[in-house]
Amino acid sequence: MRRRISPREAKRMMQRMGLNMDAIPGVEQVVIKTSSHEIIIEAPEVAVIELQGQKMFQVAGGKVTERVIERKLTIPEEDVKLVADQTGRSIEEARKALEQCDGDLARAILLLQSNP
Repeated sequence: MRRRISPREAKRMMQRMGLNMDAIPGVEQVVIKTSSHEIIIEAPEVAVIELQGQKMFQVAGGKVTERVIERKLTIPEEDVKLVADQTGRSIEEARKALEQCDGDLARAILLLQSNP
């Protein structure tokens, strides 16, 4: 038969191993952002676990929603001028080619050189 460990005893054992775990009260929202989307967790339970100076966060429960982040491509004027100079095309044509190639200079130059 297995012996049950009380929460107090479990906490003492964790502290002896250098592990500390505490709940974070009152968390309203957790947002995880990547370069392409966000994950939003409403009203989660969050615990922080500290082990050997490192903090880890455990997020549980809550309503999860995701949304895609649309990034506006910003192309530096120097890049536009460089493409225009390399291809002999206008600034407007160079800008359109860079937008079409997601800001990739080499691809934009090749695109303009291949289209007379």
